[in-house]
Amino acid sequence: MACAWDFQFRVLLLGDSGVGKTSLLHRYTDGQFTDTTTETVGVDFCCREEEPEPGVKVRLQFWDTAGQERYRAVTRSYYRNAAGVLLLFDLTTRQSFDNVTEWHMEVTERTQAKPMVFMLLGAKNDLKEKRMVTREEAQRLAENLSAPYLETSARTGSNVSAALSLLCRELLRAARSQAQVSTDDSSGAYCTNKEMQKNQEAKCTC
Repeated sequence: MACAWDFQFRVLLLGDSGVGKTSLLHRYTDGQFTDTTTETVGVDFCCREEEPEPGVKVRLQFWDTAGQERYRAVTRSYYRNAAGVLLLFDLTTRQSFDNVTEWHMEVTERTQAKPMVFMLLGAKNDLKEKRMVTREEAQRLAENLSAPYLETSARTGSNVSAALSLLCRELLRAARSQAQVSTDDSSGAYCTNKEMQKNQEAKCTC
């Protein structure tokens, strides 16, 4: 049985605890808002397929990581497997914005020169009266990180699908810009369906 996708990318969600990583994923994958106060323990996993171009299907594997320091040893083990990273901060919490650079540095130091697509997301943009980070300074940070920037709300759904669709297109563009995708890359950051079928005799991990 052939897989139903052409490309597969692993995407990490990074940011301080409470910025809304899990809520963002629930909104994107389930179309629902989950106002949960339960902290992610270690890493959670979910998938969704996109079609960024007619006839091109992409499977996104999301790894929702815990933001607490005590789980860092667990989440760091996933860095080298990622093709993309969503860096999230809470627009109503200044400290979460100030810590974005640290999250970005932690990933880049552990993945060395490996190509990786970053995107910066300002979460909870529906709480305008509590906002503590301006769009201008967030945009400047995104430019410094060479990352697109969007503001989202898991509660209202604002820009959630747009942000993840943009990330998908950026991942696809980055993959195509590479001269060759190694079929025996142990990191498994991304692969094409044809390569997986060739290596695994049509075994599907969907």
